[in-house]
Amino acid sequence: MDEKVKVARLSIISNLFLTLGKLAVGFSMHSVSVISEAIHSGLDLVAALVTFYSVRKSSQPADESHPYGHGKYENLASIVEALLIIAAAVMIIKQALPRLSGQGEIYSLDLGLMVMAVSSLVNYFISSKLMSVARAADSPALFADAWHLRTDVYTSLGVFAGILSIKLTGIKIIDPLVAIAVAGLILKAAWDLIKESMASMLDASLPEEEEKAIQLVLGQYSNKYLEYHHLRTRKSGAQRYIDLHLVVPKCSVIIKSHELCDQIEKELKSKLPHIEEVLIHIEPCEEKCEDCRIDPGKSIIINRSLSETGQCANCWAQKQEDA
Repeated sequence: MDEKVKVARLSIISNLFLTLGKLAVGFSMHSVSVISEAIHSGLDLVAALVTFYSVRKSSQPADESHPYGHGKYENLASIVEALLIIAAAVMIIKQALPRLSGQGEIYSLDLGLMVMAVSSLVNYFISSKLMSVARAADSPALFADAWHLRTDVYTSLGVFAGILSIKLTGIKIIDPLVAIAVAGLILKAAWDLIKESMASMLDASLPEEEEKAIQLVLGQYSNKYLEYHHLRTRKSGAQRYIDLHLVVPKCSVIIKSHELCDQIEKELKSKLPHIEEVLIHIEPCEEKCEDCRIDPGKSIIINRSLSETGQCANCWAQKQEDA
């Protein structure tokens, strides 16, 4: 089974048990902060189910209906998960606001402390595993799920601190204040996820460091073409797509230009992960060159457009070599 699917399934199981445990303890304690954590875990469970579906779907090969593959299922899943987080934050705030008056008893503080401690440890382990696989597979959906759980770690620790403070001071208003703080952290995580996933959905360019790596690879072959332009990149899930225009002398033999494109594509795929497709459009040099018309079979390519003689530089260089 795909490693991404395995960890997505692990996330479902852990969230199911944590949600049920927090709900039971939260209602028995009458603690809005613990119930808010249960709501958070419940939506994490829904997010884990969405992630499970999306990683299975995104791993399917391209077909007639989706010729560019299914990678954007992961980006869509990440946005859905972010919207679920926002819904959780709204529900938490709605429950917490009436408690700001300090009314309502909170029971079984020791049980609440134990549940929050266990929740933090379990979610830290699961989120670390998810992040590790997400980075290796460059999976937006898994990374979103991992951040959900890592946020749950921080919020559980916050609730733990709130319950401990109530136990030590008896000040009940700490409970809704901690719940509202939890909601704030959740909203921040949601915004970050939406911003990143929308960039991929709208075909934003690859990160700057990846584009620099592409330019370095092209530079390695700069003595075999005249110039390149219209370099475009985009991302769909974990899959990268690159296309560019490569200018070669118009006297170049087609098979040689094709071999050059194959070399560049192979080098790009060895340097950058998850490249799905490299599309290179060959363009002939527009400079007028008498040598190209006279003896097109003897051209080589160097990284200059014209020589000092005004002739196409590659043909001029070949002519000097033959002489």
